[in-house]
Amino acid sequence: MIGRFLRSYRRLRLGTRLALGLGALALVVFAVVGTALTTYMRDYLSAQLDDQLGLAQVAQSKSIAENGTLAGKKYYRWYYAVYDVSDGRAVLRKPEESGDLPADIAPLTSLAAAQSTSKTETLRTANLAGQGEYRLRACEVEPGVVLVSGAPMDDIDATVRRLITVQVVAFGLALAALVVFGRRMLRRGLNPLSDMAHTAHGIASHDLTESAARLPLRADERGGGPEVEELRTAFNTMLEHIDHSLAVRAEAEQRLRRFVADASHELRTPLMSVRGYADLFQYAAANAPEERDRHLARLRAEAARMGVLLDDLLLLARLDAAEVDAPLRPQDTDLVALVEDAAAAFRASRPERPLTVRTGPGPLKLRLDPHRIRQVLDNLLTNAAVHTPAGTPVSVEVALEGDSALVRVEDAGPGIPAEDRERVFDRFYRVDKARSRDRGGSGLGLSVAGALVRAHGGTIELRGEPGATVFTVRLPAGDGEGLGDGEGLTER
Repeated sequence: MIGRFLRSYRRLRLGTRLALGLGALALVVFAVVGTALTTYMRDYLSAQLDDQLGLAQVAQSKSIAENGTLAGKKYYRWYYAVYDVSDGRAVLRKPEESGDLPADIAPLTSLAAAQSTSKTETLRTANLAGQGEYRLRACEVEPGVVLVSGAPMDDIDATVRRLITVQVVAFGLALAALVVFGRRMLRRGLNPLSDMAHTAHGIASHDLTESAARLPLRADERGGGPEVEELRTAFNTMLEHIDHSLAVRAEAEQRLRRFVADASHELRTPLMSVRGYADLFQYAAANAPEERDRHLARLRAEAARMGVLLDDLLLLARLDAAEVDAPLRPQDTDLVALVEDAAAAFRASRPERPLTVRTGPGPLKLRLDPHRIRQVLDNLLTNAAVHTPAGTPVSVEVALEGDSALVRVEDAGPGIPAEDRERVFDRFYRVDKARSRDRGGSGLGLSVAGALVRAHGGTIELRGEPGATVFTVRLPAGDGEGLGDGEGLTER
């Protein structure tokens, strides 16, 4: 039974359940208030009756003391008895009128006997046989004489019953009004929640498997109070976040498709070259031995080129999942020495390129992976050499700016068009689409450089304009020491 009731209650709408809960709470409040009010009223009426008994006994006690008889005003249905008390025994005097005593006088006699041992008036509520409840009061008129008066309490009981009836009717009507109107107000206040539910159902029916799936639905209904407004704002913010995540996912899927297509294209070229030179090597080995070494050298070159491409792809994959397989091995390294080594290697491989290196007067110690930062420097210098005309000056500058170490690689080439600057760090992206792969590379150099710098907690920025292209690598210096803020630069 109880389980069926609970299941039925759980199936009710939230507004109805809140209204019923509010009604139950109001019922408890009404019960407490009604009980307190009824108790107070009964005690108040009883105290009034006690005072009335006392005032009546004052006049009657004076008459008994002076005349020996019970004279004075008598009240309808009240009882009066005079006792002579000695040695704890109470003896009833003959009443003046037969109606002064009830048929059951035992409670009055008991109270008179108890009064003889009390120093003050004695009050007691007793049930007289056939008469109902009476309030009894005993007082000592003079030594050995006790007056006992009794007043009926049925008027008090009737008044209390009427009060209870009024309370039940009034509280019942108030409770019904509270539940009915409270339910309407709650339903009106919860309408924004219903709007959110309809929005959620609309989203559930929305196809989110599409790459371009977006969420045009929002919970727009206002009202419901600050809490509901806060929930609505959080709900819409969540939808905005999901919408943005879907857009990012769609973009990531498109980039993945482009990446797979570009990677397949980049790998297919050297693979086809390897296959072709392998066939030529096989033919030369059988028919033209003098051509064998040349074909073998080209075969090795294409295999090496494909190995470099695969190494770059593997490094990018490891950087994307750095928490699983961190590719960095940081150690205390002098950034100035690292830049000078990269510059020396650049001059040795490209002696026709004028290269200027500007550093501070001392070393700059940083916590970094020297092999990976050297790879970044080599990629930036190679990019400057490959994408500028022969003889174009290139410069490298090392500086300390606040809590960051800066490495600027600048060339005086034709610059990068504005529409390409945002994408130069994308994988397999080339500014010059017509450039051959033998000269233009695979399009992974800057992507690898950017990923390695970010893995070190730094940033890489590009500033390009006709006549100047500047890549700025910013690395966290920590407690780096040695260089001033661009002062005392040494040019080599």
